Formats: sequence, C-alpha cells, structure tokens
Amino acid sequence: MSIVVWGVIFAIVIFIAFISTRMAAQNKEDGLHDTGLAIIEFNRAFPNEAIRQLQATANGQAVFVRLHDNKAGYMRSMQRHYSCHVIEPGRVRVLSSETGKGLSIEFLDAPHQSGTFEFASAREASEVSLWLLGNYVAEPDKSLPPHNSTIANRH
Repeated sequence: MSIVVWGVIFAIVIFIAFISTRMAAQNKEDGLHDTGLAIIEFNRAFPNEAIRQLQATANGQAVFVRLHDNKAGYMRSMQRHYSCHVIEPGRVRVLSSETGKGLSIEFLDAPHQSGTFEFASAREASEVSLWLLGNYVAEPDKSLPPHNSTIANRH
C-alpha cells in the first residue's frame, strides 16, 4: 500500500511541476504584445500623458509610445515589472540597425536602457524613428530662421 501512496504523491509532484513550467513559459512569451497592458502600465507611471500610438518591438519586450504633444515615451519589460519613461527632447541618439528592421537607440538620460530594438518590419522601425526625430530637437531649436532668399529660391 505504501508504494501506491508514494506513486500518487510522485504523480501529483510531476503534475504540479508541469503546470508551473507551462505557466512560466506563457508569462515569458506574453511580453508587451498586449497593448492594453502597455497602455495601463504607461498611464500608471505617467498619468498626465495622453497616448496617441504604440509600437511594440518584434519580441514584445519593449514598446515605444507616441504621446499627444509629439513627445515620445518608452516602456520595457524587466521580467517582473515594467520600466517606463518619457524621452526628453534632445536626449536620445538613433541609428538604423544592420538588419534595416531595427533601431540602435542611445538614451542619454538612461544609458542602461540603450540598445538595439528590432521591429517586425522596416516600416514600423521608420515610424518609431520619426517619433524620436520629432522628439529629438528641443522646442527652442524648432523655430525656423527668418525667411531669407536663397539661390535656390531665386530661380
């Protein structure tokens, strides 16, 4: 009879181990592909910022956020929590990745967040680069110089 009891206990332990590994694998796969979760978490960190658009990376570990006043934000999954920040104008450097579907981004205010972010397509990467480009120039630098006629305008 003790062999039957030990067999049942062993089967229960194996079943619990199987279920827990499946749950852990599912949590790892989810990432930030769920845009609803990304919206909730970003708004929890920055309640006064209105989100216009989101773009997740191909692996779902990061989401770039376009905000209402053409600022940009960033959210990254850090296993058990999310790191969110609004990118200050002029505080980011962006280069295209070698694949053409990604961006190599250097955050000057948060260097530990810098890295290469791959998107599902080159179109998505270019969209995010435009958000960052609009956010790249500080507001006082956006004003154009007074209209001067140039050689190109004379012809």
